[in-house]
Amino acid sequence: MASEVSGASAAVPGIGPGDFFTLLTADFEGGYRVNIAAACERLAMTRFALSLLAAPFAATIALVSAKVLAPASLESWNRVPGYLFGLLAVFGVLAILPYLRMIEASITHVRTARALNNFRLLYARELRGEFAARGWSPNLPVDPSYPDSFAPLSWPGINAMVLAALESSYITVGMVGLARVRPAPLLVGFGIVVVTLLLFSVYYVRTNISRRRREPDNPLGFPRVET
Repeated sequence: MASEVSGASAAVPGIGPGDFFTLLTADFEGGYRVNIAAACERLAMTRFALSLLAAPFAATIALVSAKVLAPASLESWNRVPGYLFGLLAVFGVLAILPYLRMIEASITHVRTARALNNFRLLYARELRGEFAARGWSPNLPVDPSYPDSFAPLSWPGINAMVLAALESSYITVGMVGLARVRPAPLLVGFGIVVVTLLLFSVYYVRTNISRRRREPDNPLGFPRVET
């Protein structure tokens, strides 16, 4: 690596190895900022989606407190006003928007995390002898393929599954209530499962590395180029 940097510096007059490492440091800092921003956005979108899902319950409590809605009407499915089912369906659909944005933030977070691991691999290789002499080793990942793009049991995957299940429950119960049909457990359960799988498939398609998509140009033939 040092010989490659020295050779590149010799090909560009007036530029030394230190200048190249300065560029690498700037790129690392930029990637780190993107990583932190993406993680913060993922958490913000999760909170936003949960806030939207809590809105129908807050509205119901407000209506009961204002005596617009009688508490006894909530004891039976047939006596629940239709507009409450409408609120469930509407806010379940609205919560899909932050869900989709959370998926995009998760992809950015994973992509930049792999880029940071690739930077760590650079100095871990170059300073391996120095690390061994001092009895020290990096305590953060140096694998450019980690974390996986699609990991259902990671926190982004768990967030996606939980939000997909909640949103599908809101949408299914709301639509069944608006249709004023008998709330058969099989009917409600089937609707929740179908909508959940549909929403979770969006997460799978957007994160699965096997999907076909346009790749960026790689004229230098690097083994890994993040998109």
